[in-house]
Amino acid sequence: MRRRIQGLHDADQSRAGKIPDGLFLVRVERAQHNWHAQKPYYVLRFAVIEPEQLAGCSITGRLYCTPRALWKLNWFLRDFGYDTELLGRDEIDDKNLVGLRGVVLNLDGFAPAAQWQEPSTIPSTNISGSEVA
Repeated sequence: MRRRIQGLHDADQSRAGKIPDGLFLVRVERAQHNWHAQKPYYVLRFAVIEPEQLAGCSITGRLYCTPRALWKLNWFLRDFGYDTELLGRDEIDDKNLVGLRGVVLNLDGFAPAAQWQEPSTIPSTNISGSEVA
């Protein structure tokens, strides 16, 4: 069976992990729901806004939509300022996710964009354009 995996030919393992661990002010560039019988999930691609030396880099990750993982999806939606009316009706409009801003900690934590104060010191290296999967 053949599968098409968008962006595979552009993947470069030597660039993986170039964005150091830390907190980043980001904007949602893309959100895509993927249905899977046991574990449906969203693939999210974020553009780093700050710190400045990493601006333009991308961070990609998954947020699962299983009953046990809904707390994390809800946390993300609330902190990134998703439409509270839609959230109250248990609805997610993928188009409304694009452009939302907030703070991520390697997709392990979230915060509203208003709380960004560049709390971590990122070494100044020339890493622009890196992507972490």
